[in-house]
Amino acid sequence: MKKLLITTDNFLPRWDGISRFLSELLPGLQKDFKITIACPAFEGQMVELPNVKVVRFPVIPIKFGDIFFSWYKRAEIESLVKNHDLVFNQALGPIGISAILSAKKLKKPVVSYVHSIEWELVSKSLRRFRATAGFTMKQLMKWLYNKCNLLLVPSKELDDLLSMHGISTKKKVVELGIDTKKFIPPLNRAEAKKKLGLSPSLTVISYVGRLAREKNLGTLYKAFKKIRREFKNTVLVIVGGGISDDIKEDPRVLLIGQQENVVPYYQASDIYVLPSLTETTSLTTLEAMACGVAVVVTPVGSVREYVEDGKNGLIFPRRDSNTLADMLKFLLTHEKTRQSLGQAARKTVEEKRSFKHLTTQVKNALLSV
Repeated sequence: MKKLLITTDNFLPRWDGISRFLSELLPGLQKDFKITIACPAFEGQMVELPNVKVVRFPVIPIKFGDIFFSWYKRAEIESLVKNHDLVFNQALGPIGISAILSAKKLKKPVVSYVHSIEWELVSKSLRRFRATAGFTMKQLMKWLYNKCNLLLVPSKELDDLLSMHGISTKKKVVELGIDTKKFIPPLNRAEAKKKLGLSPSLTVISYVGRLAREKNLGTLYKAFKKIRREFKNTVLVIVGGGISDDIKEDPRVLLIGQQENVVPYYQASDIYVLPSLTETTSLTTLEAMACGVAVVVTPVGSVREYVEDGKNGLIFPRRDSNTLADMLKFLLTHEKTRQSLGQAARKTVEEKRSFKHLTTQVKNALLSV
């Protein structure tokens, strides 16, 4: 059995897209690999991962936006790489960068999954020096990803974008999917609200994910303020951790914080909003769709490939709080349309974005190198 080292700068107990991706992927990889994970030691209760060794590195007590980096020993990363047959890297933080360089030095194969366009992520997550940070990150991405043996990307669009910017490493499109047996519509949405302590009479608009500047929650809050007087039984529920500068203290805005299990929040939602400025796939949008929620999203990454405006969701321009407010008003006053969009969204995920295909593709890609 091959020994697989997974290196990541985002992992449990911090819940984000990469953490969920890996936690759901691990069981399907264990039949073919003996797995070690190198990751930061984020605060919180670490989830038990049977038959997986986890090596955790202390987190630096400084954050950049909502991003934390970890202290690591290059020699320790290099030793881990040396003692494994293959490196599977996620993103370009200190651990990932060190692992790629060590793999190159030791002539070990390394596969990276490109979860985000890092130069966009960095430039949009900072308040200052955005252009400089974006340019620097782009050069770093080119240098590091060209040292990998294979890049896994979630869409053909990202494949083309990386190639256009000088990243020549072989790429394979592996579309992200979600577990449609875990993320399911509620039997009764009113009962789902009651389970969370919400009145069944409330209409719930939600967002789930990291609270970061590039997520552009300010636009969502502005749109909510435009409709709140007219729709007095509507609340905004925000689930996730990070920076909430753009959200003011408001009795009708519920900041829930990080949650290990987000399914109940989707099931209690009537409308899900993704206001992001940059994404590659947006697992949270797929999760909301699988739970039968009407989604309103920006046209970022491959979101525009699986959300068809007016058919299984609605699309609004980035930073356009007026258009978002109009779409929210429409959905709040047209319950049947809301329900039909949610049903179509669920069908889309079942047919095109089921997680079972993802595990097989990732496993085959890793074995191929």
